[in-house]
Amino acid sequence: MTDYFEVLERDGAARIAQLRLSDPVTTPALVDDVVEDAGSLWPEERELPDGDESALTILPHRGLPAGTADEVKDSFAVDYPEVDYPSAAVVTPDTAADYGADAYVLSDAQGWIGHGSAFRDAITETKEAIPADSALYLSGVATPVNVATLVYAGVDLIDEHRAVVKGLEGKYLTNEGEHFLEDLEELPCACPACQQPVAEFDREDCADHNVHALRAEIARVRERIRAGRLRDYIEGQTRHEQWCTAAFREFDQQWSYLEQRTPVLRRSELVSATEDTIRRVEIQRFADRVTSRYRNRFSNPLVLVPCSATKPYSESQSHGQFHEANGFRGHVVSMTSPIGVVPQELECTYPAQHYDSVVTGRWSEDEKRFVANVLQAYLERNEYPAVIAHVPEEGYRDICERVENALGLEFTYTVDEHPTDETSLVNLAGALEGELKYSKREREQNTVRAIADYQFGDGAGDALFEDISMQSRYPKLRVHDSEGDQLAAMVPQYGVLSFTLAGARQWVESDAPTKRVEIDAFVPHGDVLAPGIVDADDDIRVGDEVVIEGPKAFGVGRAEMSGPEMAESTRGVATSVRHVEEQ
Repeated sequence: MTDYFEVLERDGAARIAQLRLSDPVTTPALVDDVVEDAGSLWPEERELPDGDESALTILPHRGLPAGTADEVKDSFAVDYPEVDYPSAAVVTPDTAADYGADAYVLSDAQGWIGHGSAFRDAITETKEAIPADSALYLSGVATPVNVATLVYAGVDLIDEHRAVVKGLEGKYLTNEGEHFLEDLEELPCACPACQQPVAEFDREDCADHNVHALRAEIARVRERIRAGRLRDYIEGQTRHEQWCTAAFREFDQQWSYLEQRTPVLRRSELVSATEDTIRRVEIQRFADRVTSRYRNRFSNPLVLVPCSATKPYSESQSHGQFHEANGFRGHVVSMTSPIGVVPQELECTYPAQHYDSVVTGRWSEDEKRFVANVLQAYLERNEYPAVIAHVPEEGYRDICERVENALGLEFTYTVDEHPTDETSLVNLAGALEGELKYSKREREQNTVRAIADYQFGDGAGDALFEDISMQSRYPKLRVHDSEGDQLAAMVPQYGVLSFTLAGARQWVESDAPTKRVEIDAFVPHGDVLAPGIVDADDDIRVGDEVVIEGPKAFGVGRAEMSGPEMAESTRGVATSVRHVEEQ
């Protein structure tokens, strides 16, 4: 049981938490001043320290270097006792387990720092073995240039050791690398240690500067986590050290580890500034759900159009012109990098209206390949009587032709010089001549069903909303049943559905995939905390709509932890509660 560490905010594997000492510490953080090491058991036996709440006590331990044989690890394993003060156990990825500690120190960290795949394996193996609400401590490895990578991977606690040693060796550290002190003609920093001429700056000063630089970088990382923008930062920051770039890309290949810890929606903008953005969880998750959950319900031709800088697309000037030419006679799907393809019903759904990308007018091969693969998978799942490609020549046309060849289809191209020029718009209208218009009612009902499919799983839209009527205006649609009771509402900020109690009950009684949180015998009046959770579905992610059920209560809310974290944690808010009733 973790008593002294509580996670407050999450940004993928990175998190803001509180080490609950007598003077609480907000993590990720440097913890040199609050750690007491009870010592190694290698030279002699150690008495279990008394400990208190003023410090995190590292219990007597046997540190094992990287490469230690398994039989040695087994022979010298330490049985950590449970104590009533903040404690840390020393482990390796192979020996990590739940020892009842608040933090876990990896003893062999220096053996794999600098190696991308080894770092990934060590972190993911350890995090899977220790409790979700415990801290991970890496000692002697943090520098200003790599600390963002450490935190992005899931590290909570670090120390100054390496930064100090580097300084005493005459190595001046910044968040873009290290410099030999004797090579500097001026000091590129405004910290207290650097407020002197470079000629008077010695190695002690260099060590002080390195610690200041490390503290500044960890503060920057905390702010990025709070804003939900650490990934945007890490895509650029890792470029300063090759192993960090390798580690970052290795974690992108560790889908299950990052996906479980990444929220399904955010308030912040998703910035696409590098080709690595294509591999981030939010992008891959959107593409996967569009090609495995979404189902087209219109009988009209498909109209492929380019994206727009304005989000949602329908509010842009260019898409307004497409709409006038289209006249509800074609089903509009936007093509875009890095998202892939966006059906018109999902244009508000995170991250389709939350991203911004660097526009050069040229598509890279990686972008073309990704969007072509998504479009191909989309068309393999959804049949249309015809496909009209109202797209520019550059990039888009090449993607469409690849998909035509792969599927043996023939697209109709309608753009002359530019998608919004008069000739092109006339061509688009002509290509749809004779097609029947779909109604506002059909459009709105298809929208909420499509969102349900995306949000909950394949087939959820039809299972949840068989006989419904709509109220209010897009994108603030409200769903009512045949008797007039409200079931759900569309949340325009994120393009998802939130249920009423009536809707939640229909949800659990339907065949739609359900995300359930089982609570103990109480009626929540506010958030449900982790100690009140009995069990939770494994596929719940932060931000998911969830049903809350217990012997005394039924409710609906939004997840603040993933399902596995809810089931494991002993501290923190597990889920918010929007509506609840006593049973």
